[in-house]
Amino acid sequence: MKFNTMDQLPTPCYVVDLGILEKNLQTIDQVQQRTGAKVILALKGFAMYRVFPLIKRYLCGTTASSVHEARLGREEFGGEVHAYAPAYSDRDIEEILPLVDHISFNSFSQWERYRDRVESFPKPVSIGLRINPEYSEIATPLYDPCRANSRLGMRRCQFGGKNLSGLDGFHFHTLCEQNADTLERTLEVVESKFGGFLSEMKWINFGGGHHISRPDYDVDRLCALIEAFSQRHPHCQVYLEPGEAIALNAGVMVASVLDVFEDQSCHAILDVSATAHMPDVLEMPYRPIIRGADDPGVKSITCRLGGLTCLAGDEIGQYSFDRPPQVGDRLVFEDMAHYTMVKNTTFNGVRLPGIALYDPHEQSFELIRQFGYEDYRQRLS
Repeated sequence: MKFNTMDQLPTPCYVVDLGILEKNLQTIDQVQQRTGAKVILALKGFAMYRVFPLIKRYLCGTTASSVHEARLGREEFGGEVHAYAPAYSDRDIEEILPLVDHISFNSFSQWERYRDRVESFPKPVSIGLRINPEYSEIATPLYDPCRANSRLGMRRCQFGGKNLSGLDGFHFHTLCEQNADTLERTLEVVESKFGGFLSEMKWINFGGGHHISRPDYDVDRLCALIEAFSQRHPHCQVYLEPGEAIALNAGVMVASVLDVFEDQSCHAILDVSATAHMPDVLEMPYRPIIRGADDPGVKSITCRLGGLTCLAGDEIGQYSFDRPPQVGDRLVFEDMAHYTMVKNTTFNGVRLPGIALYDPHEQSFELIRQFGYEDYRQRLS
C-alpha cells in the first residue's frame, strides 16, 4: 500500500529511507574498495530483509548471533554467512553448520567440544575464536564486552599451552558507536597481546561499533589503519561487521499522541513505547531526537512524553514544543531503524509498529508490514 505523505501512514510505524540507506552503503563501500577489507551486515542491529537486495549490491554477506539469524542471512541475503554466539548447543551446531561459512567460538572449551564436528562437516566451515583484549572505551557497562568478569571472548592469559592448529581467525568486538581513533588504540592493544598468533590466522574480524556513516567519522583514518594492518599481516583478511552504521539515520519512528494532561508537569501519552519499541532509549540510555522539538525549556511548552505500557519507567523524556501537544498530533523520532525492529517486543500486548519504506525517486511511502493480534498470540502458547 503506497501513500504520498508520511501523515497518511498508520501509527506507530518505522519508516526506512532507501536513499539514506544507500548513501550509507556507498560510504561503507569506499572502505572496501580502498582497503580490500570485507564488510558484512550484522543482523543483530538491522535485519530488515525487504532491503537486502539493495544492501547486497555493496556488502558480501551477513553475520549472525543465532541459528535464526544465520538462516535469515543464508535464505534472504546469500553471500558469506558468519556466526558468533557466546555458546552453542548440540542442536545449534547441527542446525547452523549447513548455513554458515565462518563460525567463531567464544571459548576454548566450545571450540574443543565442537571442533571435530565442524572439521568433519561435508562443507568447509572456517573456525574462529573471539578474543578479549581487555581494552575498551565504552562508557556504558551494559555494552562493554571488556568489563571485569566479562563472559565474552578469551583473554591472553588463557592461551597458555593451547594448540591453535585448525583455528583460522580471531574475532574481537570492543567498539560501540565510536570513531576510528578508538579502533586505532584498540588495535595497538590487540596486536601487542595477540600479534604473535596472527601469522597463523587467515582472517581477523574487527567486529562492529564502527560509526562509519556518521558525518564526522574519519574514514581516511580507518582506511589507513586497515591498510597498515594488512601490510603487517598480508595473509590475514580483514572483516568489519557494522549493523548500526548500515542504517544510521536511515529510518524514523512515527507516533501519535493519545492523551495530554497536566499534573506537576505536562504529560503526553503516545502510541509507542520506549521499553517495547525502542528499548535502547532506556538501556543505553539516550534521548532520541524528535523532529521539530527541542530540549526542555528551549521552546515555550515543555512536556514529558510517556509510552503506552504500564511500566512506570516507560518514559521517553522531556521535550519542548512551540505549542502544547494535542491528541492526534504526530511525532517523528529520528534514527529509529537500527536496534528497534530487531529488539521490539509485545510487552503488555501492545501493537508492534508497522514497517514502511520511503522511495526518494518516487517520493512515495509504501507500507510493507502491519502487525496484529495473531502476531502477539503466536509468540505465546
